Amino acid sequence: MCCDLKRRFLLLYATQKGQAKAIAEEIREQAGARGLEADMHCISEMDKYNLETEKDPVVIVISTTGTGDPPDTARKFVKKIQDTTLPPDHFAHLQYGLLGLGDSEYTFFCNGGKTVDRRLQELGAQHFYDTGLADDCVGLELVVDPWIDGLWFALKEAFLLQKEKEGMSSVVDAVSSSLSAALHGVHELNLSSEVQNLKLEDEGVRNSDVLSQKLVDINLVASTRDTEPSLVHSVPPVSQSVLNIPALPPEYIEVQFQDTHGENPHLSSLISEGTTFEVPVTKAVQLTREDAIKTALLLELDIADTVFDYQPGDAFCVICPNNVNEVEELLQILGLSEKGEYFICVKVKQGTKKKGAARPQHIPERSTLKFILTWCLEIRAIPKKAFLRALVECTSDAGEKRRLQELCSRQGASDYTRFIRDSNVCLLDLLHAFPSCKPSLNLLIEHLPKLQARSYSVSSSNLYQPGKLWFVFNIVEFPACPARPVSRKGVCTGWLAELVAPLLHPSKNTLNTKGGSSSTEKISIFARPNNTFHLPADPSVPFMMVGPGTGISPFIGFLQHRQKLREEHADWEFGETWLFFGCRHQDRDYLFKQLRCFLENGTLTHLKVCFSRDFSTAEVAPPKYVQDVIRLYAKEVARVLLKERGYFYVCGDKKHMADGVSDAVVDILSMEMEADKLEAMKILATLREAKRYLQDVWS
Repeated sequence: MCCDLKRRFLLLYATQKGQAKAIAEEIREQAGARGLEADMHCISEMDKYNLETEKDPVVIVISTTGTGDPPDTARKFVKKIQDTTLPPDHFAHLQYGLLGLGDSEYTFFCNGGKTVDRRLQELGAQHFYDTGLADDCVGLELVVDPWIDGLWFALKEAFLLQKEKEGMSSVVDAVSSSLSAALHGVHELNLSSEVQNLKLEDEGVRNSDVLSQKLVDINLVASTRDTEPSLVHSVPPVSQSVLNIPALPPEYIEVQFQDTHGENPHLSSLISEGTTFEVPVTKAVQLTREDAIKTALLLELDIADTVFDYQPGDAFCVICPNNVNEVEELLQILGLSEKGEYFICVKVKQGTKKKGAARPQHIPERSTLKFILTWCLEIRAIPKKAFLRALVECTSDAGEKRRLQELCSRQGASDYTRFIRDSNVCLLDLLHAFPSCKPSLNLLIEHLPKLQARSYSVSSSNLYQPGKLWFVFNIVEFPACPARPVSRKGVCTGWLAELVAPLLHPSKNTLNTKGGSSSTEKISIFARPNNTFHLPADPSVPFMMVGPGTGISPFIGFLQHRQKLREEHADWEFGETWLFFGCRHQDRDYLFKQLRCFLENGTLTHLKVCFSRDFSTAEVAPPKYVQDVIRLYAKEVARVLLKERGYFYVCGDKKHMADGVSDAVVDILSMEMEADKLEAMKILATLREAKRYLQDVWS
């Protein structure tokens, strides 16, 4: 029993969309194969673990959400450890290793993990393993895989340290021998094959499988069309490599088909984030011309009969279904077209080897098959390597099997990034590309993540138009490519566009708030308040807004709100307001020409616009992008931010706009203060911390 205790470590995960949990599950599976017990819990389950008394090593996997917040599941934990009354040695007994997940496209990269890491250090906790920060922008696996590989030696050292402290040598000897045996007991399977008739078998290899491929004739000349790698085809060195592939995840879900009688769960039962509201769509307006590169729509929701409340700058979530045709296509490939309306019962498989196996929370215990594929599973999700590994076992063609093994292997990491991750390949694309792959329904339920509700910025003010909510979006387009033979629209934006097609106003660029068509179409929404992206509490404080394209959305709400306040409080002092807006063409995608009204009635003090694709005959070419326009008003930007302690808001695309805007502000601060760039960057960081430089951006 004592030995069992010393082979245990506490494994905590904090996830927003399931990635941190999936990585924690991978750690747990690998730990089991090495004779260790990973006591795994969601970090929110604070009744199931106690860091105050924890003596064993602790491993934490934590993601980041929003613009740098810990995931929702970690909020209570973070609040608890940030208690200022805790002494600096509160966690002096704690040994931990932390893996943070984030996206360097965002300013506060991995801030969820960094926040927890920093606070644990302040409270006396010690690292037994260096912190890892994985970047979803380039591929989480580039950090996650080697971090997990190094974890086992670090745990061994941590157990040795415990032995020194507690004098329990027998415990560590047992752990050390089990770890050594596991590290050296990796299966090696030599497979003979020919380039033109590749035969692969994977018999009983369940740990870190090593596949050694011996080519009978490596000098066979490949045909010209096969000299370039693709989703379905590899070239040397990958095609000739010994492959390290992940362990085969144990199956743990059992699906039982029942009859066609009953009712599906209400959509609200799928949401744990808050109260859902079913509201009608009362207006739809196309804001762009037909020949615009992107199609932008504005929708109006009627929330008058609900208690849904919001402030300008808030976001909310739309519960959306998968595309009907894609669901039907998937049913057909699975051979279940006739079973779509049948109710199924989803249970944990008896005798499964998966530790802590449970029915996924987003899967109802009983519903129709079509309901699960439509509302519960993200069938457009980019398949994780563990899913590819499981699909290998469902593939009969030897060549297809080998290619799937390559794509989930360490040697095929760049191919996975190029042909799956960067190409936005989904399950349907894979099943078309590898026609001999016939996965079971339970495999899909095990590996496809939860269908996430989509978040949108509110584009209106409840004060200006009570009972109404506006939001604006571009219809997302995924063009066809070699890995994806058909073009697709975004899951939610495509669905919304189809839903409101009968409502679209004939006058595409006029928003008539008085009239308009009515609709019986309803959508389900829930609130996702933004704690910081709001108007200054003091109306006399000046602020600047930067929102090209649909990034202008929250600022329409800001201006509506400000206009109403000016009407109701004529005696108040109001600070100046700036708006920098940009789009491609003035006559095609200038989304809100009504901005002139805000300018004319004094709500908006300064409106600066630019058009990146319009041809100019001017002797001096006008600026193309908002960051270029901002530089023209350097003194005003510096005055508002530094002298008048104003606010600066940025909304829109992160990579191609928000970074350029922050670079422009740094240059302005450096020039106007006659300081070097490093000092200017520190000032901008101070403004961010003071919540006076605020971003609502996406990648």
